[in-house]
Amino acid sequence: MEVVVEQAAQQTPDRLADVYSELTADLAFAQTHYPQSRITIYLNNLASALHHEIYRNKGEKWRRILSFWRSEVPRTMYEARKELRLSLLIFMGSLCIGILSAINDPDFVRLILGNGYVDMTLENIAQGKPMAVYGSSSELPMFLGITLNNIMVSFNCFAMGLLTAFGTGYILLSNGVMVGAFQTFFFQQGLLGESMLAIWLHGTLEIWAIVVAGAAGIALGNSWLFPGTYSRLEAFRRGAKRGLKIIVGTVPVFILAGFIEGFLTRRTDVPDGMRLVVITLSLLFILFYYIYLPNKSYGKSKT
Repeated sequence: MEVVVEQAAQQTPDRLADVYSELTADLAFAQTHYPQSRITIYLNNLASALHHEIYRNKGEKWRRILSFWRSEVPRTMYEARKELRLSLLIFMGSLCIGILSAINDPDFVRLILGNGYVDMTLENIAQGKPMAVYGSSSELPMFLGITLNNIMVSFNCFAMGLLTAFGTGYILLSNGVMVGAFQTFFFQQGLLGESMLAIWLHGTLEIWAIVVAGAAGIALGNSWLFPGTYSRLEAFRRGAKRGLKIIVGTVPVFILAGFIEGFLTRRTDVPDGMRLVVITLSLLFILFYYIYLPNKSYGKSKT
């Protein structure tokens, strides 16, 4: 505890709160049974110092926000690395199912995407505007609608973890199959390259955020299903806290993806090189923030 108090500036707020709770409980016990003991004075000093640190941090909300994005989200992603791998595996497997199903069944795309959407897209293709759907409404309403919808999808993916990881797996499965069928449909129309440049312009961030939300749901589901040495309630509480941090961490990613889809994806006249740059930068951000940074900061002995 003393080390935590001395290094309070480097600790996460959750860690400080946990240590403060333990410290005050020990202090209460000591004051009751050993009121004149040196250990009581020692614990009181530690509690006072930690209380001061926590109180001071409350007045610096911007530091709390910075700490959340710089430290807490990467740490949580490292802790949930197994759930993230499983979420990605489920999504990639369902993506392959969507591709193979669309190739072998001509009606599968209509089953997944709906007759209305398929007929509209075929008409757009005939008019030489295959990506016209992204320009079907004005920028701002489209940006807001897409962003809110994607955030709701992520929270649903997390909440479905209450039904165990199978609930979250279903959300990942349906989204993966849809993406696979969607991409295969354009491949069958001879528009794979154009569709990928348009779809993955925003989809790189959007799809990854859904995969991350899947990791949050799996963490929630596994927490109460496999509590380990904790009580089921305590394990659930920890899993919910971890999953909620992951979900909150995806919100800016969904906002950026929604902005790209609402304002940039419709610009099919933008040079292919520029669109590739956006896709590449999105991918590099994902690899850095969700893979490299968590492992570099919290891998090995730093766990």
